[in-house]
Formats: sequence, structure tokens, C-alpha cells
Amino acid sequence: CKCNYISFIFLSLGTGSNILSALQDLFWLLKSKAEKQLQIISVLQWVLTFLIMGIACTLILMYILCTDCWAIAVLYLAWLVFDWNTPKKGGRRSQWVRNWAIWRYFRDYFPIRLVKTHNLLTTRNYIFGYHPHGIMGLGAFCNFSTEATGVSQKFPGIRPYLATLAGNFRMPILRDYLMSGGICPVNRDSIDYILSKNGNGNAIIIVVGGAAESLNCTPGKNSVTLKNRKGFVKLALRHGADLVPVYSFGENEVYKQVIFEEGSWGRWVQKKFQKHIGFAPCIFHGRGLFSSTTWGLLPYSKPITTVVGEPITIPKIDNPSQKDVDFYHSMYVNSLIKLFDKYKSKFGLLETEVLEVN
Repeated sequence: CKCNYISFIFLSLGTGSNILSALQDLFWLLKSKAEKQLQIISVLQWVLTFLIMGIACTLILMYILCTDCWAIAVLYLAWLVFDWNTPKKGGRRSQWVRNWAIWRYFRDYFPIRLVKTHNLLTTRNYIFGYHPHGIMGLGAFCNFSTEATGVSQKFPGIRPYLATLAGNFRMPILRDYLMSGGICPVNRDSIDYILSKNGNGNAIIIVVGGAAESLNCTPGKNSVTLKNRKGFVKLALRHGADLVPVYSFGENEVYKQVIFEEGSWGRWVQKKFQKHIGFAPCIFHGRGLFSSTTWGLLPYSKPITTVVGEPITIPKIDNPSQKDVDFYHSMYVNSLIKLFDKYKSKFGLLETEVLEVN
């Protein structure tokens, strides 16, 4: 009887251990599923912000003006007039917003990674050329407008400013949201202020290819619109800001786009929008909200790896000649190609892959 009792205890312990193990497995499964849902929600809110927040906030403000709460809208509009030039003067970044937990879920959805190759001196200012644009510049936003990938730890003493369309800063509420992440207008006034009146250790991130480049982005294609984009080089020379090539492997993989051929009606419409409004409407799709096999607005969860290259030392020339601009532009293009060639095989591309510069 005593032996049977001891055997029963060991059997019970074994059964309890199995139950505990099963409960632990269930807990981790539920936790993993919850984290995936949070990742989806974090990306969805950003996509909706990118697409409709500006228009939605404008309409809401107009609606409030027609209600009993009109005083709130008037006060905000008065503040808007008073604060109108703040985006041109370095903005109003918030470390609290940049460190929101939601950005870590955003990062892990793809995932997004920032790779440092060289140290940056805090006694210099920089212009980062970000390539390629992709549909929404997801890697540029996550790496430089949030702290999700540790940009401040990897480049201590450097303040990143992601430059985007100036029109976004005319939209109520959206402008404040963008500034909180350290985003600034991509215009001469804003860039001149940051590089000349904001001390040293500033890095302006310019998506050089812009809207024109977004029209050609598609999975499997590595091309940049750069051959005739020289304005950022001239700005660097005028301020003596070092140029830093940045390539984001995987940026073109997260959305699929309908590419219109040159000369087609679709490309004509896109170019007209680009010329008069500043952005080009793209027909694209990602995955659905509830299934990766259906179409929707969510990007596909493909890895994005952003590699920050070696800085090119740029002299300060108040009135650079075209020859000066061409010389340093050529250096920049060669540096970008070398960066791509050095890291392409490490991040999923074939050794034979070539970067197309248009």
C-alpha cells in the first residue's frame, strides 16, 4: 500500500507538471497572438494617419465651428496663426511621443532595423539622403521619427529631422503630431534654419527621390531617382553639412503597386498631381486587416533594414558653382552604390543585383 501511495504521488506530480507546461504554452500562445494584434493596430493607425488624418482633422475642425463648441475651434485657429512658423524653425519634438510603446510594436511588425556603419561627429551637421522612397517611407519614419530602433543610442548627440511635404504642416492637428516626432517641412527655409541657427549635431533626412521615385517602386526592384536630384547637394555645400547615403533594403517590398507606363493616361495623371500638389497618387495594395491572403491597406510584414553609410565631408561654399555641385553629387552617387553593393547580399539580395540610378 505504501508503494502504491508513493507511485500515486509521482504520477500526480507528473500530471501536474504536464498541466503546468500546457498552461505555460497556452499563455505564451495568447501573449504572442496579442502582440501580433497590437503590431497590426500600431501599423494601421500610422497608415490611416498618413492617408487621411490631415483631411479628417480639417473637416472635424470645420464641423466644430458650426456647433456650440465653436469657441474651442476658434482658440485652436488663433493658436495656429500664432504658431504658424514653428515648423520652419526646427519644430517642437517630444521625446515622450518618440518613445511611445506603439512604435516598438510598429517596428516589430515588419521588423524594421537600423544599421550603423560609421560614427558621426556631434561637431558637424548632416544631410542624410534616404533611398528608396517606397510607397510611404516606412523605414524612414520608424528609424528617424521614433526611438524604436534606437537612433539616439546609435548616434549619440545627433538630432534627426525627417523632412516631408510642407503641405502637411498646413493641416490642423496633423502638423503638431508630425512635429512631435521631429519631422520638418522639406523646404529651404526649414533646412536653412536647422543647419545654420540650431547649433551642431543636426541631421536632416531627405527622401531624395520623392514622389517621382514612389511611382516606380515595386517588389524586387532596386532603383533610385537621383541622377538629376542635386538640390540637396547644393544645400549641403552652402552650409558645409556632410552628406550621408542611406539605403533601406526591403522598403519596396511592403506594398504592391500598379505601374503605369510612360506616356499612358495613368502616368499623365500622376505627373500632373506631382507637379501641382507635390505628391503622386499611387494605386497600391498590401494585405487585409484579418488575413494576409486578402488585399488591404496594411503593408506586408517584410523585413526593412536601413543602413546608414559613411559621411562624405563637404566644404562650406556660400555660392557653390555647378561644377562644385556636380563633383560632390558624383561622389555621393558612387558612395551610395558602394553602400548598396557592400550590404546587398547580407540583407536578402543576390550578389548579381545592381542598383539602378535614374
